[in-house]
Amino acid sequence: MERIEVPRADGRAVDEMRKVTLTRDVMKHALGSCLVEFGDTRVLCAATVEEGLPAWRRASHAGWVTAEYAMLPASTNRRTRRETGSRKGRSMEIERLIGRSLRAVVNLKALGEHTVTVDCDVLQADGGTRTASVTGAWVALHDALMAWVEAGKIARLPLIGQVAAVSVGVVDGACLLDLDYAEDSRAEVDMNVVATDTGEMVELQGTGERITFDRARLGTLLDLGDAGIRKLIALQNEVTAFQE
Repeated sequence: MERIEVPRADGRAVDEMRKVTLTRDVMKHALGSCLVEFGDTRVLCAATVEEGLPAWRRASHAGWVTAEYAMLPASTNRRTRRETGSRKGRSMEIERLIGRSLRAVVNLKALGEHTVTVDCDVLQADGGTRTASVTGAWVALHDALMAWVEAGKIARLPLIGQVAAVSVGVVDGACLLDLDYAEDSRAEVDMNVVATDTGEMVELQGTGERITFDRARLGTLLDLGDAGIRKLIALQNEVTAFQE
């Protein structure tokens, strides 16, 4: 498929990600924490580990990894109401995505009868909050599990790989990597790719918002997503030394 170039507000090429930063150990009381930044999108991820399992999980004799996600009130240009009474469907969908993504790279038997919760709170939203959350949540999870090993709670690190996520889409006819809010809000095709360090996909969320798309265009989007995931995996390695 012919590559279409379009001007992007920040001057990036169509296959270029925003600046991504992963800052560890940003919370004193969390076993693992990470401030993840995809451009102007900032998400605080904090992982805690508790002994025991939810009642429905106890018969498995295997651990559990779950997540919670929320947008703070001032994270967007209009105040977002706190989800105190009823949860928003979008928030529940995203936190389930984060949980599924993390469980894909954890040996739950090796984790033992422990529950890991990763809280992802959006401090500032400019597109890609769910993909940033997955990417930063893995770092927080890694550090929390390392702390659990060092405390003698489990014998070895139960991580079997890495997972990261990135958005791709079609905007003004061009296939783009890592959409910011302005691009995402007018995207003709919107897609999120979640994959492991071995290139296997955990989840693919793709929608033709304004146009349909064929397999050739899907292939172009997946190639962009794959390249973005590789960069994120490398950055995770850089800050955690997971594969050294």
